[in-house]
Amino acid sequence: MIKEHNIKKSPLLNDISFFKGVAGIDGLPPDRESEVCFIGRSNVGKSSLINALFDRRNLARTSKTPGRTQELNFFSLGERCYVVDLPGYGYAKASKDKRSDWQGLIKAYIAERRSLKRVFTLVDARHGLKENDREFFSFLDTYAVNYQIILTKIDKVKKPDMPKLLDKMNEKIKEHPACNTEFFLASSIKKYGISEIRDAMCLILGLDQNN
Repeated sequence: MIKEHNIKKSPLLNDISFFKGVAGIDGLPPDRESEVCFIGRSNVGKSSLINALFDRRNLARTSKTPGRTQELNFFSLGERCYVVDLPGYGYAKASKDKRSDWQGLIKAYIAERRSLKRVFTLVDARHGLKENDREFFSFLDTYAVNYQIILTKIDKVKKPDMPKLLDKMNEKIKEHPACNTEFFLASSIKKYGISEIRDAMCLILGLDQNN
């Protein structure tokens, strides 16, 4: 079920760098031609996935402590595109005020950002969809924001459990009209699914993969 394309040079590996961290809606940089963002529950493996996608060890800071990402971190991909690392949701140890601030900033960004082409929502394959995943998906559905699920840590799922996981995910996706019907299986450690996600990002961002 999991496979890799032949190794090839992706445009995503050419020119990526940290641009700025945004703690409030007034700090958002001007829109570019296109951008995508990544979000998921705290400790879902978001930073590790971003690092794997761009083949950079420390592009996005990883931590075993949930809730480490506390700003909207913008990464500049050339001069035309942004990739955005959003704070994780579901981090219970953050203060109520802090969670409220993050939630408000994330929702304002997603609802109002004109150049945002897709939200990649990360779900830990071992645990499946949780209530706060469903709540966030409902928000995206309400605003008709195109989003696509990435099942992370797929290497931790036992092979006999895989068919049930995939069937369940396909059924859940049908309940969410703004969700892309195709989802990715990924492992940052094993590099499963990385090429497929890169290809999708290039297509969404309008990057030429032939150069």
